[in-house]
Amino acid sequence: MPLDQVDVDKMQDGDSAKMTFLEHIETLRWHIIRSLAATIVIAVGVFLAKDFVFSTLILGPKEANFFTYRVICGFSERLCFYPPEFTLITRDLGEQFIVHLKVSFWLGLICAIPYVFYEGWRFIKPGLYDKERRAARGFVTVCSLLFFAGVLFGYFIIAPFGITFLASYDVGATSAPTLNSYVNYMTMFTLPTGIVFQLPVVVYFLASIGLIGPGVMRQYRKHAFVGILVLASIITPPDVITQLLISGPLYFLYEVSIVIAARIEKKNRI
Repeated sequence: MPLDQVDVDKMQDGDSAKMTFLEHIETLRWHIIRSLAATIVIAVGVFLAKDFVFSTLILGPKEANFFTYRVICGFSERLCFYPPEFTLITRDLGEQFIVHLKVSFWLGLICAIPYVFYEGWRFIKPGLYDKERRAARGFVTVCSLLFFAGVLFGYFIIAPFGITFLASYDVGATSAPTLNSYVNYMTMFTLPTGIVFQLPVVVYFLASIGLIGPGVMRQYRKHAFVGILVLASIITPPDVITQLLISGPLYFLYEVSIVIAARIEKKNRI
């Protein structure tokens, strides 16, 4: 018989080692359902705020009065730049509605990410040793802050440079991007950045349980730098400046992760 919600909650409070594989799957299913429910609830609110979401948030980086352009131009006229004027079009009858649903879901997920991390932590916590639980203390808060920092960095830094480069690139053809294409790029500029900003948390956890150390990370520093450049080229447009903008913070996070691993190693020796 399938487990009901009461049984699932009891299993979460009990010894996970006594749970069967199917019981683990059932528990995971409820965590996913609750995470999706939270995402959908927020997505409904985003869907209803259509005018603000699109005119201010989604289409903001394509406008010359966007925050990033005003700050850079106010700081230095030599560094000042603006995106070219372009009009978004739709090719399919239902494209605007589908894009509206897509944007609502992704923004709902971004806003619900602390709760999603919380549900993930509730699922993995019963299977951890006490040492691993102590190492992951503050998991939800730190992961959420890093994720939001990555998304904001992608929105205010990567997106303006990426949009300006892509919209300005000219090979003699008329540029008429679709709304769906624009939203896909905005998603690519923000969500992956939020994910890769989790690097310090991953290193902290692995170092705490002894799977990685600062020596190894220092030894493969050059390899990590090349990997960061490759990753930056994947999640950003083929623009050197934009790739450096994402590579710099990622490499900084890698160096911070080395410091974190060193402190954990020193702590474990005491």
